[in-house]
Amino acid sequence: MATTKFKGTEVELLGNEVNVGDKAPEVTVVNSDGLGDVRVGGAQGEKQLIIVVPSLDTGVCATETRNFNAKVAGLDGVKATIVSLDLPFAAGRFCSAEGIDKLTVTSDFRNKDFANAYGVLLGGSVLAGITCRAIFVVNEDGVVTYKEIVEEVTEEPNYDAAIAAVS
Repeated sequence: MATTKFKGTEVELLGNEVNVGDKAPEVTVVNSDGLGDVRVGGAQGEKQLIIVVPSLDTGVCATETRNFNAKVAGLDGVKATIVSLDLPFAAGRFCSAEGIDKLTVTSDFRNKDFANAYGVLLGGSVLAGITCRAIFVVNEDGVVTYKEIVEEVTEEPNYDAAIAAVS
């Protein structure tokens, strides 16, 4: 059973645990810009940096998104996607207000398909039903080459390790 912590209390992660070396499940999420479908995971012929956040409406998630937006600006051949359970309209407003233009910001609100396929759905806690904070790097062939489930949901991920893994 995979877990994370929220304010020091262990929280179970629900869904199918995906690990380094596994084929990354291909899932469709909703783009915050126009409500179109976006494919994440699977073999897409380019590297993917999949950044999972609980909600863009929190300080840590907003900071993380701004930081990754700046860090991926210099990367070529990398598809960088934010996945949260925020409504696409709210995510779109956030991106407009914050100048997020290097990331594809998406929502898994319809069926939580991504959260369940990647095992990042928080179980029994006050945050039950939203995603944990996680990073997945998927290579051109659709294999997970890097994974970080951030140990404490209220903390930022290891940016340097994630960027190194996708570079």
